[in-house]
Amino acid sequence: MTVTPGTLVLAGTPIGDIADAPPRLAEELAIADVIAAEDTRRLRRLTQALGVQPAGRVVSYFEGNESARTPELVEALAGGARVLLVTDAGMPSVSDPGYRLVAAAVEKDVRVTAVPGPSAVLTALALSGLPVDRFCFEGFLPRKAGERLSRLREVAGERRTLVYFEAPHRLEATLAAMAEVFGAGRRAAVCRELTKTYEEVRRGPLGELAEWAAEGVRGEITVVVEGAGEQAAGELDAAELVRRVRVREEAGERRKEAIAAVAAAAGLPKREVFDAVVAAKNADGARSER
Repeated sequence: MTVTPGTLVLAGTPIGDIADAPPRLAEELAIADVIAAEDTRRLRRLTQALGVQPAGRVVSYFEGNESARTPELVEALAGGARVLLVTDAGMPSVSDPGYRLVAAAVEKDVRVTAVPGPSAVLTALALSGLPVDRFCFEGFLPRKAGERLSRLREVAGERRTLVYFEAPHRLEATLAAMAEVFGAGRRAAVCRELTKTYEEVRRGPLGELAEWAAEGVRGEITVVVEGAGEQAAGELDAAELVRRVRVREEAGERRKEAIAAVAAAAGLPKREVFDAVVAAKNADGARSER
């Protein structure tokens, strides 16, 4: 007898205010055969707040056991179970556990569906005051300073609005690195404790935000940064063109390709960018001979 595969349900959970829980979340928590939770203690608080008594089996599913537990959950799905996946806040698999399970379920032709819920990414983007027509989510930056700078240099010329998650104790260093790579004047917004009692959205140039963060910041942090190329081509001076070329070179691009990319992004002839780079090189050489 062939067993009909079950269903994997990805459920968004509140990022702060419990009242933001989607109505279907309570229903899915009550009927699921298996609930895979990033933190079972938080799940218990969530079900109590929603007045739900889960009937299914509850298992932990977090970064440390994700690889080992995925086959067990896929086996349950293959046997016809309805498996509900929840993380501490927001949508599973978005900088949270879940991707491995979704990929494994899809490979086994198991149905995957979702209960849409609150999202720190979209909430911060909407509140930032920055362009929202095109954006990209970059998740968490590396913890090591050198790797963090390298990752930022990879997107230095990205025209879309950038969205990042960050830990409060690393915020100052991250904003300072962003100011160094993107320019201290690049607009950004730091969104803290979204939907919670002490929600705060601090907007301003990256340089100013880095100085503000030096005083210490607490809570869950989402950073939204303006994309490159918002400045009109006619407003880009030679120093800024040279800076953009150097950022790309430091990220591993050859100078010829870096000049071409900067020129294309600024809508300028390659010769104009090339001349600015040569002039800066000559000026640096003259200063070193003094």
